[in-house]
Amino acid sequence: MKKAEARLRDLLVGGLGGDAAAYRGFLKDLSAHLRAFLRRRLARLPDEVEDLVQETLLAVHNQRHTYDPGQPLTAWLHAIARYKLVDLLRRRARDDALNDPLDDALELFVASDEDAADARRDLAKLLAELPERQRMPIVHMKLEGLSVSETARRTGQSESAVKVAVHRGLKALARKIRGAV
Repeated sequence: MKKAEARLRDLLVGGLGGDAAAYRGFLKDLSAHLRAFLRRRLARLPDEVEDLVQETLLAVHNQRHTYDPGQPLTAWLHAIARYKLVDLLRRRARDDALNDPLDDALELFVASDEDAADARRDLAKLLAELPERQRMPIVHMKLEGLSVSETARRTGQSESAVKVAVHRGLKALARKIRGAV
């Protein structure tokens, strides 16, 4: 370990001194070192290792000016890697908490399909209680998405009559719903 420590330290110090080849060598050797370090800690999440290596390399690059050449390099590097590891684990825990298992989601979809079918039946019953001159403009405009002028042509009513019919029909439906609750 002492040999690897010394090599990494010499490459980093050279890179900090302006030697681009030494810095490239440092990043290359550091990548292999970090991969081994993180692979041991992420045995259950092997797909995360490479992303975490890249995040750590970026953090090391951005913080390279904070390294004190009088201190052990690997302790400094491992501290950065551990912070990135903790960040990853926090993100995963937060994401896992926000996501329910797929089995629960399937039950939700089944329930929502049944609820939607019930709602359509209830709406059809309520609409059937309205006079046709109010029911048909509501069906055409609110359920089928037609415009006022298209609804007027289909129902044979004037555009003003369609607007009034929709307004009065919706008010009547609201009264019926409030009375049923």
